[in-house]
Amino acid sequence: MLKHPLFTKLAALAAITVLLLFGLGLIEDVVRDRLRYRSITAQSVAESLAGPQTLMGPMIHSACVESWEVETGKGDERRMVEQRREFLLTAMPEQLKLSSGAAMEERARGLHKVNTYNLKAHVTAQWGPLTSLLPQTTMKNSRMVCGAPVVMMAVGDARGIRTAQLTLGNQAMALKPGTFHPTYSRGLHAMLPESVRGKADGLTATLDLELVGTERLGIVPLGGNTEVLMTSSWPHPSFAGRFLPSEREVKKTGFSAQWRLSSLATTAQADVASGKRVCLAGAEDGIGHTPGSNAGDCADSFSVAFIDPVNPYSLSDRATKYGVLFIALTFVAVGLFELMKKLRVHPVQYLLVGSALCSFFLLLVSLSEHLPFGISYAVAATACVLLLAYYASHMLGSLARGIPLGAGIALLYGLLYVLLQLEQTALVVGAIALFLVLAAVMVLTRKVNWYGLSQSGGTPGRPMPPKPPSTPPTSPMPPTPAAPTAPARPVTPSAEAA
Repeated sequence: MLKHPLFTKLAALAAITVLLLFGLGLIEDVVRDRLRYRSITAQSVAESLAGPQTLMGPMIHSACVESWEVETGKGDERRMVEQRREFLLTAMPEQLKLSSGAAMEERARGLHKVNTYNLKAHVTAQWGPLTSLLPQTTMKNSRMVCGAPVVMMAVGDARGIRTAQLTLGNQAMALKPGTFHPTYSRGLHAMLPESVRGKADGLTATLDLELVGTERLGIVPLGGNTEVLMTSSWPHPSFAGRFLPSEREVKKTGFSAQWRLSSLATTAQADVASGKRVCLAGAEDGIGHTPGSNAGDCADSFSVAFIDPVNPYSLSDRATKYGVLFIALTFVAVGLFELMKKLRVHPVQYLLVGSALCSFFLLLVSLSEHLPFGISYAVAATACVLLLAYYASHMLGSLARGIPLGAGIALLYGLLYVLLQLEQTALVVGAIALFLVLAAVMVLTRKVNWYGLSQSGGTPGRPMPPKPPSTPPTSPMPPTPAAPTAPARPVTPSAEAA
């Protein structure tokens, strides 16, 4: 291994990468813990105030019991035994109109904040002939006993009811807690006179309700024709359930949404008549809902969630998922400097650079608990970029090399922030950016002799010296002494003339 320094360095970088991934995993655990604490906070607020709310009704029901006698036994042991059948008569409104406005109120437990709302709803329900409240016997000579008709309005959490006023025709009705319904027991009700049973000209009821809840509001389209208009000052609604709004308008100042549904498109009336529970997506509870209920056991409903898209913990969790990419791209950038400028960077220096990158994510989640997410991101990114640019100037041997590396890391942080703000196009933007980075690396290294890198050497932060010759030069041969020559005779004029 020592004979191949390139492989030794690659092994060291692999070990450093594993160590940094372990550190990123610990930071992700911290973010998940914060998310769990926030969920606990939301549950605590719901237990103290009110949980997610659901509105169902108004509707009219009446509990009946049919009894009859049956002869059993033979001879002297014959006797009459009473049998009975208990059932519930219901009358659903033919027309149901609900207009509501939700004012947001922020509640907090320590550092964690939860969105709650104060809903003011005006509900108008119209019934046709109330023949469905007339009981029908199933046995000859049976006796039928029915309780008084009850008009009820079911809610998800009755603790959230602040005020309620019910008007039947032109008469104000006294409201009482509970519904007397075997499945949808939480809500309010009013007792109706027996004269409404089988009333041919129908009935009209108006309900004004003030209700508080946490994070989510659901509605059951119980009418033959249901119209719901909802407005709020919250600019980030999330519509869910079986039906999306027919019309909606979302602005920075709030939203308005309208649903128009027919009983031809929903089974809500049949679901409620059969006692199916009402379950809200994302909510822990609903009307008559118990843990473990399947989606097929739930009545038709739709809901609005008042989500916070800049939740610092969810954004920090998304950011940490890009940590591996950050480390890889930064190591590639340092490796390019090392390759193109013929430098040597020690694996410990790679470790320090990677540790600085990891510290960004920890700074981000800690600062975002006290500052807005955008400011927290800017502070954490600026601190890490300045630190890495300063260190890279010494690691790479000059300020002219450290500043470009710092600028590249700043560009990475800017791209990450853009990806965190995007929802629908985050994948395509990230894929294009990664492709461009890969293309730039391939262009810069197109002429590199990768086979010759295993024999390279150098000094940290300085250019590598020229490669020594493969064979030692031969020592020069000493000059051979020349043979002695006779001294030249002097030339005289006479001799020259001769």
